[in-house]
Amino acid sequence: MKTEIDTLIFEKEYLSKGFSLIAGIDEAGRGPLAGPVTCACCMPDLKNIISGIDDSKKVTPKKREELFEAIKSSTDSYFIIDIDEKVIDKINILNATMQGMKKSFENVFPRPEVVLIDAVKLDLGVETKSIIHGDALSYCIAAASILAKVHRDKLMEKYAEIYPEYGFEKHKGYGTKFHIDMLKKYGPCPIHRKTFIKNFF
Repeated sequence: MKTEIDTLIFEKEYLSKGFSLIAGIDEAGRGPLAGPVTCACCMPDLKNIISGIDDSKKVTPKKREELFEAIKSSTDSYFIIDIDEKVIDKINILNATMQGMKKSFENVFPRPEVVLIDAVKLDLGVETKSIIHGDALSYCIAAASILAKVHRDKLMEKYAEIYPEYGFEKHKGYGTKFHIDMLKKYGPCPIHRKTFIKNFF
């Protein structure tokens, strides 16, 4: 029998130590061939838990949309930022992700006392904890993952209207067979990451 994971275990640990302003940071879009990496910092209201918040990859698109709106309406303490493909090509995807995570944190007020981060280690000048698979283990990180994922998906759907030949609305820029076939047929468009597609030409 599968044991249910307590996704508030890290939050409860810090609450028990007297911290009250606890945020999560996550990203969406590190792997795609096109578009930005999107980072979100979210400080949810831990006194009013939203049912169904989980790793964004485990939640259906329809449910993600619902949770996205619920998270945004239940707290003003969040920030979402896109780090575009030009920056990714210039400083690499890890550094671009870290830059986005830091900027998302810097724009959340009041300033969190503790930040739980999915996998990445960051120096933010406050207490931080890097958690492997944090989007599945931490409520705050899961909330951030949903904000980042839904925001980025919507952006890629807008790009699909500008560059319809690549099918961005379906794969959101990831390297599916269709996407790679269209990339080879039409060549790259302005939002493709040059450092990610160089092996295809």
